[in-house]
Amino acid sequence: MATAKPVLFAGNSNPALAEEIAQKMGTHVGKALVTTFANEECRVEIRENVRGADAFVVQSLCKSDPHHSVNDSLMEMLLMIDALRRASAYRITAVIPYFGYAKQDKKTKGREPISAKLVANLLSTAGVQRVLTVDLHAAQIQGFFDEPVDNLSAGYILANYLINNRKLQGSSCVVVSPDAGGVARAEAFAKKLQTSVAIVFKRRPRPDVNEVSEVVGELEGKTAIIIDDMISTGGTLVKAAEALMERGAKSIVTCATHGIFAADAAQKLLDSCINEVIVTDTIPVPPEICGSKIKVLKVGKLLADAIKRISMNRSVSEIYEQQEEELARSQSGDGGPLFNMNGVEDSDDDSNEKKSA
Repeated sequence: MATAKPVLFAGNSNPALAEEIAQKMGTHVGKALVTTFANEECRVEIRENVRGADAFVVQSLCKSDPHHSVNDSLMEMLLMIDALRRASAYRITAVIPYFGYAKQDKKTKGREPISAKLVANLLSTAGVQRVLTVDLHAAQIQGFFDEPVDNLSAGYILANYLINNRKLQGSSCVVVSPDAGGVARAEAFAKKLQTSVAIVFKRRPRPDVNEVSEVVGELEGKTAIIIDDMISTGGTLVKAAEALMERGAKSIVTCATHGIFAADAAQKLLDSCINEVIVTDTIPVPPEICGSKIKVLKVGKLLADAIKRISMNRSVSEIYEQQEEELARSQSGDGGPLFNMNGVEDSDDDSNEKKSA
């Protein structure tokens, strides 16, 4: 049987988020050595007893600094999972705020790998028994695993910020999908803001390069809110923003869960007509690019709540019900925190059990 409290471990890709999760849970990040040998091979050593523990490994599969690549993050996670399995942990859950290689979820032409499936296979082989992630690039990646996958959404965190801090909801704004593939995401986000949807149609002549061909939707005099799952090179957002301004949008706000900001993406966005770029801390954003235009929201409380529920064998889906209630209160002006950490222990079921007792 697993221990009463979950044990958290973290690699080097996003230690600040791991510390935030631990703080929200009232615990600490477990002692582990995660570094490299002199030959630059990854070195991992778990430095506390985990026998029978419910272990959670927090690691975004991203580049965190010039000396730490996406592949380093992946290898660190695999080795930590293997070390925990060999140390007799009861259950190992991979907490992957940003799932790298997710864009490569299918073959677009001959002789290409399906890299997201390979990453899933590697995690399963290493010994992971559950995966917790945030806003997968493609929902079908959940099917690449035989283990349970909880794909959380940061949409309510983004919507709550827009409603309470930017006062954006209703007919004054329009949610925009930057491509046809993101329409479902845009529709779900527009429902949260109680507004309409517009779509930017584009073609991609080569990888990471796109051209806007048409825009469908009512934009005149409205604030356009472009919603996407990630910002990589920034080219999609900049060109979409220019097309929206040409078609009468009053201002542009962009929202994405994962701020990759590859190459000179941050500078492109800062120099663009976009008024504000909102991302979360699933990927660490360099402090030097944060400022008046780039805003970073925290997902630690969301992940902490989910981890507590998984450890206690409670429903993760109840989080969405709480989010809807809190968002409704925000829209009515009542405010309140977006997530209630006490909700795990103080649910209606627990209250009914106490009354029955």
